[in-house]
Amino acid sequence: MAINYVEGDQIRVTKADWNLVDIEYYNGEKFYGLEPRRLFPLSGLTKYITLLDVENKEEHAVIRDLATLMPESRAVIEECLNEYYLIPRIIRLLEREEKYGILKWTVETDRGVRSFDIRNRHSDIKVLYDGRVLVRDSDDNRYEIPNLNELDKSSMRILNMDI
Repeated sequence: MAINYVEGDQIRVTKADWNLVDIEYYNGEKFYGLEPRRLFPLSGLTKYITLLDVENKEEHAVIRDLATLMPESRAVIEECLNEYYLIPRIIRLLEREEKYGILKWTVETDRGVRSFDIRNRHSDIKVLYDGRVLVRDSDDNRYEIPNLNELDKSSMRILNMDI
């Protein structure tokens, strides 16, 4: 089956339900209950967004770049993606402890203070090219530092011990 790539001038996107959207092609064709998902969830935050038909479990279309969508349609897709990929953002690192090779971090996030263990600092802490840092704890929860350069000095000291 060929991939149906869509651009902003081809569709209008409206919110359907919690994380579902309806799309209407400008030729009048409509599709309901599609689920937006990132094909590249770590590196492609706004590019290659698939629209999945939840009933048939099939990919309906792929948006190459959200920037091509009309502002209203883009906002709907971004809201759905933010709901689905809810990842607490680390604002600052408060404490660090290491015991038997396992790190214990206490951090302040946009959702409150959290403490968690990190089993392997080499595979569970990833610094990305754009300055973001992704952290996975021992329970497979994900956290994000949106911009490494915006951390305070104390947080940078703690983080530099582990990367």
